Amino acid sequence: MTSPTVRRSYGVKGAPYGFLLPATVLFALFFALPIGYAVWLSFRKVHVSGLGLGAGARSEVWAGLENYKDALTDNEFYDGALRVLGYGCIVVPVMLGLALLFALMLDSERVRLAPFTRLAIFLPYAIPGVVAALLWGFLYLPDVSPFYYVLEKLHLPQPNLLDGGPLYLALSNIAVWGGTGFNMIVIYTSLRSIPAEVHEAAKLDGASPLQTALKIKIPMVAPSLVLTFFFSIIATLQVFNEPTTLKPLTNSVNTTWSPLMKVYVDAFAKGDIYSAAAEATLIALATLVLSFGFLRAANRRNKQEAAG
Repeated sequence: MTSPTVRRSYGVKGAPYGFLLPATVLFALFFALPIGYAVWLSFRKVHVSGLGLGAGARSEVWAGLENYKDALTDNEFYDGALRVLGYGCIVVPVMLGLALLFALMLDSERVRLAPFTRLAIFLPYAIPGVVAALLWGFLYLPDVSPFYYVLEKLHLPQPNLLDGGPLYLALSNIAVWGGTGFNMIVIYTSLRSIPAEVHEAAKLDGASPLQTALKIKIPMVAPSLVLTFFFSIIATLQVFNEPTTLKPLTNSVNTTWSPLMKVYVDAFAKGDIYSAAAEATLIALATLVLSFGFLRAANRRNKQEAAG
């Protein structure tokens, strides 16, 4: 028989696995299995026999890489990817630049009403994306926007932000407005963890606040900048709420403006879940490659700086 001491030893060693079990089950049911099923569907297609009428006329068969080939050669999917690339080139640097600037300003000793300011900057992030897009869509419409009314009374130009090139700025503004607060909190938290001795040493050396920020604070919060950049890449590649919400307000946003919108149309409007699954898998792979490629490059640079 196993002694009580041995049984207690097994129980202690197995305790971590018991705590992990609920999270593991939920992860498998609501994350791993759906992803696996989507990947499985991406290699399937519907085979229609004859006129497609009657029992057995439509059957699911193996398609191999056919769905992926169709997705990669689809002009709508390709054009959506290019639009998201242009959108990301605006959103990511502007949002992270503002987040870093606000975090550095809040970390300054001269700042006043810091708690209120932090809350004011973070508050837009708490607003759901659809609500934020509706709010800004109202402000963009010339017929109902109070800004256009003021511009008209002042006899100033009234640009149409929902048409042509300005549309990218309008969509990017929504993302920047909603995401800057979250990134600011991440960077600000990292700034507050810098030891006070470091700031005191910088003062004793005669460093100005600008020099302290550029040469001490920013390098020390580099991991937080990498993390926020990582999150921003993922959010940019998965943009959906903003263009979908603004689509009824302008003809410049079509139903396949972004790759994720193309997935939605194929899956729920056309009923082609197999092509949609292949496109979703490609988006996931692109997100994985870009994100972890950036993380790998950042880690390599950190190792080189530490070795130097």
